[in-house]
Amino acid sequence: MLVLALETSSKVSSVAVAEENRLLAEITSESKLTHSKTLVAHIEKVLDLANKDKKELDAVAVSLGPGSFTGLRIGLAAAKAIAYALNIKIYGAPTLQSLAYHFAVPNLRVVSLMDAQKGMVYREHYKFNGGKLQIIEPLSVVSVEEARREVLSKDEDAVLLGEKAAKVYEGIDKGKIFLAPFYERMPRGALIARYAFQHFENEDNLMTLEPLYVRRSEAEELWEKRHG
Repeated sequence: MLVLALETSSKVSSVAVAEENRLLAEITSESKLTHSKTLVAHIEKVLDLANKDKKELDAVAVSLGPGSFTGLRIGLAAAKAIAYALNIKIYGAPTLQSLAYHFAVPNLRVVSLMDAQKGMVYREHYKFNGGKLQIIEPLSVVSVEEARREVLSKDEDAVLLGEKAAKVYEGIDKGKIFLAPFYERMPRGALIARYAFQHFENEDNLMTLEPLYVRRSEAEELWEKRHG
């Protein structure tokens, strides 16, 4: 199966083309340009680098969030358009779960942490058992301080991932807790592809697939505050 994978949940834009046990090409960047200005060009370029035609694709996988509301909408709209036009499968990959595949090793607590704005983070804890991802602390929105307390309360090896990992790691002086290097911390298209291959039997419905927002947008909260 040949998969095109899109990651637009944060400031990082990443597009990959992969087979089940082989990453053919990947473009990952973080710039001031919006996803709407770079995504199509990156898709065309990564297919060219992989020496593949779009008609050879069997599926498209896309990061569902939580993350940037605008970025998620752009990524999902592009993925749906591709899946519809090519009549191929589509897979939605929860962003935090996909991040965990940076460290798919046993006996390690993997903590994914993404920005939820206003001093809050999206966080979820995992472990890998026989190569399979297991959720041990379900997704929730907590403060940076609470996320830090949670990690410190566990007497086991842990690695922190995601755009808010460094913030949560501040002030932690405990040998069993590690901050992943930046290049092994941030969302990537290759991880979205890997999630899709791990969940090959769970094809999503093109018409009903939606972003995983978790919380309301700032615009919605402002409207409610003004109008009650």
